[in-house]
Amino acid sequence: EVQLVESGGGLVHTGGSLRLSCETSGFTFAYFTMAWFRQFPGKEREVVACISAGDGTTYYADSAKGRFTISSENAKNTVYLQMNSLKPEDTAVYYCAAGRFPVTPVLVTVPGAFNYWGQGTQVTVSS
Repeated sequence: EVQLVESGGGLVHTGGSLRLSCETSGFTFAYFTMAWFRQFPGKEREVVACISAGDGTTYYADSAKGRFTISSENAKNTVYLQMNSLKPEDTAVYYCAAGRFPVTPVLVTVPGAFNYWGQGTQVTVSS
């Protein structure tokens, strides 16, 4: 059974930091691109950052560049998202996803391209 379990969300003040974790099981982690998406109320999910668990290639949305860092720990089948300098506009539900393809800018921005999803974790940034 495939599982992606996010943790680390919560409430933080503007300028604060959070580290999200996504523990996975049930598939060969190293063959997948791992991604963090977020979803605002009434909006579609948008990609935040991706990493190839195989070769470490990364992709960042413009909103994440310079503030967020994605990393993976293959020995633990886990992907992380370190979020610094958080802003109220970062408030959203954050989802972990796994896709059986290389990191390519066209594919990683399409939620439907990903094979597996976690249940999401709420991140709230207060002003």
